Amino acid sequence: MDSEIDTKLSIYKAARSIKRRDNTLYNALRSIYEDSTFVGEISQLWPELPLLANLRCGFWYYPKFDATCYFKSTDGHTNNWSFNTSRLNLHVAQLAGQKGGCIIVDSTRRGKRFPDSMSKTIPSWTCVLNRAILNHKNRNRSNGSLEKASSTCHQHSECSGLVSCDWDSSLHLPLWVSATERAAIEDRLEEWTRQLEACGADIASLVSCLRKPLRPLWISQKTVIWLNEVPGLDSWDFTPIILVSASSSVGISQHKTTSEFSWNYIPGAGDDEESWARGLSPHHFWKQAYDLISSGPDVCNQKVADIIERDRVYRAQRGQSAPQVSIKPAKLANMACVSNVEPPLSLEIHDSKTDMRSSDSNCKASWLGSTNLAVGTTQLAAAAAAAACISDFACILNCDQESASVVLPTAEAYLHLPMVNSKMDRFSLSKNLPSAIEFAKLTLEKGKKLLVCCRDGEDISVCVCLAILASLFDGEGSYLISTKIKKENFAKSFLMLKESMTKCQLLDSLLSSNEPLIMENLSTSQKSPNGRCGDVLYISVNLQPAHGHPGET
Repeated sequence: MDSEIDTKLSIYKAARSIKRRDNTLYNALRSIYEDSTFVGEISQLWPELPLLANLRCGFWYYPKFDATCYFKSTDGHTNNWSFNTSRLNLHVAQLAGQKGGCIIVDSTRRGKRFPDSMSKTIPSWTCVLNRAILNHKNRNRSNGSLEKASSTCHQHSECSGLVSCDWDSSLHLPLWVSATERAAIEDRLEEWTRQLEACGADIASLVSCLRKPLRPLWISQKTVIWLNEVPGLDSWDFTPIILVSASSSVGISQHKTTSEFSWNYIPGAGDDEESWARGLSPHHFWKQAYDLISSGPDVCNQKVADIIERDRVYRAQRGQSAPQVSIKPAKLANMACVSNVEPPLSLEIHDSKTDMRSSDSNCKASWLGSTNLAVGTTQLAAAAAAAACISDFACILNCDQESASVVLPTAEAYLHLPMVNSKMDRFSLSKNLPSAIEFAKLTLEKGKKLLVCCRDGEDISVCVCLAILASLFDGEGSYLISTKIKKENFAKSFLMLKESMTKCQLLDSLLSSNEPLIMENLSTSQKSPNGRCGDVLYISVNLQPAHGHPGET
């Protein structure tokens, strides 16, 4: 029995090491570089259409995108079909209406021609939006007031300023989606449409901008396109959402050879960048793409390390967050039989040695209106203590992994709740959020100022602040008495702040539970600053330096 287990482990290790050998940094970058040529060719077929990257994988596949979007494949997985109101991507529909369509780029590793985000998630999304628009038009007709479209979209219409009466709201899926799966998705469309209409989305702006219904089209490297017969946008009776799958649909990596180097092609190489990119971002890759590709696999890793280090020093000299990433090869055991294996990554993050003597550049935070709540970095907290300007904050909530060295009047004024990214611990936020809200409640109800900080001041701390705002304040920025909050009051507020989608989904779940710390006194029919109505908490923030008085909400 033991020998059988050892054999299985050996096979597993060998398979992992072979995969690691194929998925080297150079192979991934070279594969992305090759696939970008195809993306460029497709974009030139319709140069007037904006090019969008579906985050995060799609963002690697072209040097310059006009915008980004976020459609998840998990929303289209079999037996897991869903329409998530936290990822409405309404800007995609509005941009398509203004420009006559758009092109979305993504890729997949699974040997399929298209990821599920393109096969099912986006087609379902277009259908739901079309249905919501049709319902809005029908309601306007019943009131005898069919709305006229916005003048910003006038150039794309041949009508007399009215939305087309022949509005296609049917579901358009690719041929490879089974009839059973199609039927299951169609059964859910009506409920998804009600969810969209109930979440406070601005359907009226879509009606004014979209003259033709949305419809997806699919293009991969196997698609045959006759260049002398490329259809023009005016020839279609719909607004095209052209879905481009950047990579070849080969099931396994292909060995390729040039006059200088040999390398393995990886389909969907841009996926899961944490496992291979070594800190390199798409922006830095495309700035140095030719140099990295022409350098070959032997020196690629070192060149990437140099790029990352130069960027770290650049940001550190300007007082920005610049954690140093050192890459050390882990010990390889029982892998002698496998050659050319790139060592696995072991990452250690160290605080950058930046100059904290300048109080002008370091003692700054972003105030959230007049709530006495501020967002900043752990570097800010330490620098403020060193520069004797800690009086700007009566209390500090540190969400970084490491505790900051600060001196406050009382020990109760400082709370350290170590939280990590969801990639490292998906339950880190959920375990610490109740304590964070309770600490904020005790601080803010006394009229004291609170600084919420993390390493970069843009990730975990923003999520914690959002939970505090949704739990303890109303839409006017006024502090509330403890009761329970309703989920619909803050669902759309996730779209108002810069934060990862994973954490927004987690907050959506946590704050809608029966947790006793959460409140319920938010108005459910407020009007947003842009005049839109709905059961939504719209958080208006005015960012001000911590030196002065908090801004007005």
